[in-house]
Amino acid sequence: MTTENATTAMNSNQPSEMARQWHYRPDVPIQVSPLLSWPLSPRRIAEWIAKRWLRLAENSILVVVATLTWFYFQPPLDVTKTLAFDWVAAMYIRNLIMIVAVAGGLHLYFYRFRRQGDFRLFDSRPLKTKSRVFTFNDQVLDNVFWSVASGVTFWTAYEVLMLWAMANGYVPVLRWDDNPLWFGALLFLTPIWISFHFYWVHLWLHWPPAYRLAHALHHRNINVGPWSGLSMHPLEHLIFFSSILIHGVIAAHPIHILFHMQHQALTAATSHTGFENLNIGNKSWLGLGTFHHQMHHRYFECNYGNLEMPIDKWAGSFHDGTDQSHEVMKERRRQMMSGS
Repeated sequence: MTTENATTAMNSNQPSEMARQWHYRPDVPIQVSPLLSWPLSPRRIAEWIAKRWLRLAENSILVVVATLTWFYFQPPLDVTKTLAFDWVAAMYIRNLIMIVAVAGGLHLYFYRFRRQGDFRLFDSRPLKTKSRVFTFNDQVLDNVFWSVASGVTFWTAYEVLMLWAMANGYVPVLRWDDNPLWFGALLFLTPIWISFHFYWVHLWLHWPPAYRLAHALHHRNINVGPWSGLSMHPLEHLIFFSSILIHGVIAAHPIHILFHMQHQALTAATSHTGFENLNIGNKSWLGLGTFHHQMHHRYFECNYGNLEMPIDKWAGSFHDGTDQSHEVMKERRRQMMSGS
């Protein structure tokens, strides 16, 4: 079932409640990764891998970006062995440029210059201005501030920590010629590990004390834009980026560290774009925002993880975008509110 403006409800000539809430609802039901879905389907697995790794997609782009970063824009390990302001500051500036290029570029394309209009825009409500909910009373300024002041700072700090630890022998280092097959497999496994980690820390952040202390800042964004993805409280950034600490025990190359951190930071921007695709003319060039996570921002108590790991489906908190799934979510929320 596909909808552009409204979807005809089952057995009714009127749009359903679910359809009325969205400007655009993509093909539903939303499908989770087939990698851990039973029964296993070799065809679906091959299609999933090809879509994310063998075509123009976030994962394939970021492998190239991380590799170029390592060779041209990253101090070597013999430099990172000793903490110094110059190389740490250079890494911060590099990461700042990257988030401005991605989040800022997407914001200009979609929201300032409106190059795609409302095509494949999930929520047609404008981003907030003159709202006391946000720092500076403006959603975009709020999001930029927290993304840069806290987000880029913690992103850089974790990279500095890991590369300093690698240089000093505190964590294991993997070289390409040690095991080329595992070197490549580790890149493939990184988004899956990030997804697993994200589900559990995100679920914890919805625990009422943690939500009030930290996560509520991110959820100011009921409707989202590219700068919303990395707009978080410092405590949330500390936890969000901590997935990189897995390489304290699992050997990695600096390229893996850069890919891991850039994946978390930059796909936070792309996944919150608010549009399903980047379209030029009549052709979709790149998948961006996910309706799956867009629903989380509007409905809160569903879709805590992302599609790489189907934990929400196992836990009963998965909203697949259908009217039936919406009714199940509403009933679950009623039960949560009543304490039953």
